[in-house]
Amino acid sequence: MVGDPPLKGLLVLEFAGLAPGPFAGMLLADAGAHVLRIDRARSSPTPAPTPDILARRKRSIAVDLKSPGGASLIRRLASRADILIDPYRPGVLETLGLGPAALLALNPRLVYARLAGFRRAGRYARMAGHDINYLAVAGVLGLLGRRGQRPHAPWNLLADFAGGGAALVHGVLLALLARARDGKGQVVEANMVDGASYVATFARAVVSSGELGGVRARGENLLDGGAPFYDTYATRDGKYVAVGALEARFYAQLVKGLGLGGQGWEERQNDRACWPEMRRVFGEVFARRTRREWEEVFDGTDACCTPVLEYAELREGEKEGREGDQRPMVGLRDTPCLAVDERAEDPSVQGQGPGVPGSGYAPSMLYPGQGGEEALREWFGMAKGRDFDVQEGGLVLKETSKL
Repeated sequence: MVGDPPLKGLLVLEFAGLAPGPFAGMLLADAGAHVLRIDRARSSPTPAPTPDILARRKRSIAVDLKSPGGASLIRRLASRADILIDPYRPGVLETLGLGPAALLALNPRLVYARLAGFRRAGRYARMAGHDINYLAVAGVLGLLGRRGQRPHAPWNLLADFAGGGAALVHGVLLALLARARDGKGQVVEANMVDGASYVATFARAVVSSGELGGVRARGENLLDGGAPFYDTYATRDGKYVAVGALEARFYAQLVKGLGLGGQGWEERQNDRACWPEMRRVFGEVFARRTRREWEEVFDGTDACCTPVLEYAELREGEKEGREGDQRPMVGLRDTPCLAVDERAEDPSVQGQGPGVPGSGYAPSMLYPGQGGEEALREWFGMAKGRDFDVQEGGLVLKETSKL
């Protein structure tokens, strides 16, 4: 019998944004926290969902933060919340009277989590940016790409999500641990430049020290596609396999599986002079068979050769034993997070509860105000007409309701 999810009962206010902020809120919601998204006041009586597709397990209220009644409502909620997520540029919430100094004065236990793109006090603090820009100034983008080609950003994974949303949650959890000791909340500062740079700690150390065979131009190193035994190859059916046979014993199994054993390749693994020929030969051999045929050769071996799978295959691949079911980021044996996949059977690894529509492959969207009044009643004990009302498409605190 498993226990409650680890963050059950924690109240989170998430100011609406895109990508990293919503991702942080989703991680907290998946761990059992109650997450209430603060959207802009609604101008239409039949609002559409916002562009945020990471609204899993959240509810929403629509508030005009510039109205006195709207700002008062947020202060009321913050006085009872555990965590607040601020995704705006530096100073935005301060101008509304909702900055950390004001809200921590109301609620000293509040964990006020702020996520910026660039450093708040750095050279680029007042500039707009996106994942690619944060990677660029962090030195990470310069590592990514093929030899002789431009730097290449891999979607918006590294800054927005790994160095942004996930890093912010890391800070929130540390602040909650500190609060458990001294009862005090605090401001958590995260930015995607420092977060991405921290994720790249290993690469930075290699570049700085010259380890792993020295440092060469982008795309010429051991782990960035420079080595033919750490790369991808096309198969006869137009699909791909990934090869990561770094260690000599694994490389030997790769060569054997390719039918190239006993031809001298085993002794020349680290001879850079023969890498162009090695890459050409590997490419020719992989192109002779389909990806499935290569799976039959390498499955169950230590050759470090696996198929490059696409999400459509994973989503429908349970019958083939594909590891495509969506699971929590980590498995807690005694207090698992909430399940994502609707077919989850083992709570200790797949999460507890019924899962969500789409099993993690479909967008999770909310329209402004969806489920919000119920959340205020269930989570904050507030009632419409007594504590709050609706004015011009946004909720406001009633003047008779006290902070």
